[in-house]
Amino acid sequence: MGKVTFAIKISEKIIKDFKAFCKEHGIKYSFFVEEAIRRKLEEEELKEDLLDLKTHRKEEELAIPFEEYLRERGV
Repeated sequence: MGKVTFAIKISEKIIKDFKAFCKEHGIKYSFFVEEAIRRKLEEEELKEDLLDLKTHRKEEELAIPFEEYLRERGV
C-alpha cells in the first residue's frame, strides 16, 4: 500500500515535545505517527468488541447450538 500525505493542526507544545522525543530516540516522525494511529485504532476496536460482548452476553442464553441452527436450515 502506498503512502499519502495527511496534514493536521496540532498544538505547538505537542509538536515540540514530539520532535524532541523522536530526535532523542532516533525515530522517524512518520513511523511514530503511523504506529500511534495504528495502536489507537486497535485499542478503540477492542473497546467496541468488549462493549458488544457485554451487550450481547445477555442474548447468549437465547442462542441455540450451531449444529441445531444448521439442521433447521437443512444444511
